[in-house]
Amino acid sequence: MAARIFQRSRNAMQSGKAHAGEWVLQFESRRPYVPDPLMGWSGRGDTQSQVTLTFPTLDAARAYAERYRIPVHLVPPAPTKLRLQSYADNFK
Repeated sequence: MAARIFQRSRNAMQSGKAHAGEWVLQFESRRPYVPDPLMGWSGRGDTQSQVTLTFPTLDAARAYAERYRIPVHLVPPAPTKLRLQSYADNFK
């Protein structure tokens, strides 16, 4: 089963940066969501897609994937954009 490695970004709703530098290995699903005929909930029988592993560095995540022969593709982190503005700019 294939997996993807990406770096967590900062939560947009909070100013904290907890867990922002972690690298995540997440397995991709093989099956699409199927609605349950009785309740209407969507789900799938693929439990491997629920597994999420975190690593402190990219090298540790790659080493884990190589050790267990997991084919991975790397999602590069998005560049951070720093917008500097003063409080007075709100009233222009």
